[in-house]
Amino acid sequence: MTSLRSYLTGVRCLECGHEMDFHPGLDRCPTCKGVWLDAKYDYDAVAEIWRNGLRGRVNSLWRYIELLPVLDPEQIITMGEGQSPLLRAAKLQKRLGHPAIFIKDERQSPTISFKDRQASVAVTAMREAGIQECVLASTGNASAAYAAYCARADVKLWIFLTSLVMADKMREAALYGAEVVKVTGTYDQAKKVAADFAARRKIHFDKGAKAVPGKESMKTIAFEIATELARQLTPSSEKGGSFWKAPDWYIQAVSGGIGPLGVVKGFEELYRMGLIDRVPKIGTIQVAGCSPMVQAFAAGKPKASPVVPETRITVLATGDPGLAYELLYKASQTYGGHMLDVTDEEAFAAMRLLAKTEGISVEPATAVAFAGLDKLMEQGVIKPNEIVVVNCSGHTFPVEKYIMDEENLLDVRLSHSAIASAVPVDGLGAALKRLDEQVTTIVVIDDNPMDSRLIRRLLQAKKPYRVFEANSALEGLQIIRDRLPDLVVSDLTMPEMDGFALLEELKKDPLTAKIPVIVVSAKDLTPEDEARLAGQTASIWLKGSFSTQDLVEHVVDTLSSSEDDNPSPARPHREREETKEIVAQRAGLAAEPNTALAEVKKVVLVEDNPMDARLISRILQTSRPLVIKQVQVGREAIKVIKEEEPHLIVLDLIIPDMSGFQILEELKRDKKLDTIPVIVITSKELTEAERQLLISNHVSSMWQKGKLDREKLVAHIKSQLS
Repeated sequence: MTSLRSYLTGVRCLECGHEMDFHPGLDRCPTCKGVWLDAKYDYDAVAEIWRNGLRGRVNSLWRYIELLPVLDPEQIITMGEGQSPLLRAAKLQKRLGHPAIFIKDERQSPTISFKDRQASVAVTAMREAGIQECVLASTGNASAAYAAYCARADVKLWIFLTSLVMADKMREAALYGAEVVKVTGTYDQAKKVAADFAARRKIHFDKGAKAVPGKESMKTIAFEIATELARQLTPSSEKGGSFWKAPDWYIQAVSGGIGPLGVVKGFEELYRMGLIDRVPKIGTIQVAGCSPMVQAFAAGKPKASPVVPETRITVLATGDPGLAYELLYKASQTYGGHMLDVTDEEAFAAMRLLAKTEGISVEPATAVAFAGLDKLMEQGVIKPNEIVVVNCSGHTFPVEKYIMDEENLLDVRLSHSAIASAVPVDGLGAALKRLDEQVTTIVVIDDNPMDSRLIRRLLQAKKPYRVFEANSALEGLQIIRDRLPDLVVSDLTMPEMDGFALLEELKKDPLTAKIPVIVVSAKDLTPEDEARLAGQTASIWLKGSFSTQDLVEHVVDTLSSSEDDNPSPARPHREREETKEIVAQRAGLAAEPNTALAEVKKVVLVEDNPMDARLISRILQTSRPLVIKQVQVGREAIKVIKEEEPHLIVLDLIIPDMSGFQILEELKRDKKLDTIPVIVITSKELTEAERQLLISNHVSSMWQKGKLDREKLVAHIKSQLS
């Protein structure tokens, strides 16, 4: 982080105008008891710091720390949220005949939605205030985000969701350890129940857009758009000029309004500091079945009346926007802007079209924004040559049943005349083979959603298999019993029920006993573990120690073998031979089948940015067989290094709880750990003094993120591990 100084000067109540000092945990006005609060900063001082850009800072929303409500940077809870891509939508531009449409792709966030920004800042504020238990009401995305960040901060979380929220989102929140309470009613009713529950038990109740952290977190979207637009749209001849540029329009689908509220404030602050020349117009899009803001806007009313939601897009089902509408209405009157609604069906059509043209799969709430963009263009509200940015708030998770029902996707029918003359035998064979692949079902079970999603995508990139994900063994067991898949890919270490118990349950049931199971796990197998797995699995793969392509080919081969051994695929429950036990290792060890797993080198990667960690892991794995353990905080890194005694340490210097320099000093105190080679890979611009300090701490090499020479890095890693 850049500074320990706080630029936060105070807080203003938006309901009565009272000014007050900020302190961690402040959540209501002492004068009127109102909860709509707004933070103020020393903008002149911040303008001097920001005027020439923010190079070399942490790659997350916390790069804008001067305008965020945190007093102690050591308390920050982060997983690399923010700094999402700003993508030029070339095909969308061509279809709409508009030259400048950009997509702010928030799908890259840790829990795949823009709510990770809110969760990071809100949970940091809780940590600063010493809050250990929190209640949240949510329509879906915030539940997963808060659950993940609260787990990271050791904050117990109670989540109140309506019964209309998808079971997948409920399970995801529960996976992180949150207590999930399902309320049969509207979101506004669920919020009231949650608030009463929190008051009765004297637990902190998160107030979303009304509280300081929620709205402040969303400002960072505006900051990122302004910096990235300046980079992409500034001609090369003018490089070195302005580092900030505002679009003409910012468009987002709205439920409670926290996103646009924060974005408007972010652009207002940039304008106040003289960094941009205008505040963009805001396109506020709602779904027709829940559009109290749009109805009030169309009638020219400064206040919105509550409605009862009637939409299948539950993420946007907030019937009473309250003061959020009044603030957005005021912004539209001040800067221009528009509010309109789209139907569920229009949103679903936009969802399909966006995926097929731009290759971007989005949740229905995001599709509402893109359907609204179409209408704003058609109605001439957006003028030619105006720069437009659309918020892509989250990824498809999953494609809802009413969008695409997988049960109805597989249907091949050939007419008698086609069979007789028009379809060549080889073409028919290929079609039937593809149909066989489509009906081939795989269940992937891993308590890490990122791992299960990666395996699913790898498999489906190779073959059109139907792949079902489960993030717990109990959930996976139920899917297996319901689907009777052709193959199971499972982790071993999972909460509630582990992989060993799952295998035992499968073997007990005659319908599931013969299903091949491939184990993909990070667990170091003991002789006892191997004995328990003997005869129970098709193969065992250690995470970080194999080529993903090898795994995919092995899955295809395993399924092909099963089909070859069972020539009657029409039977619903095929008999299978006993599976063979194979301990599969990374390509490169295959030539030495007796190589022990213990010979695979161990690396501890200390990196708090998930995207950087994935990239570095891939580079490391191209050098030789490795088991990589990634940690994101310094104290945990020290613990893991002491336990594992790895062959190599790869270290970032900017870590939330302690710097890389402090980690090196800690290692230096232990003679055994001090001998372990250390490679530094960082975005920090190093001074000569810092370089000398690293060398004195026996760092073998230093590498700059964004300037990595992969071939040289791989060669260096090989030399360190030889």
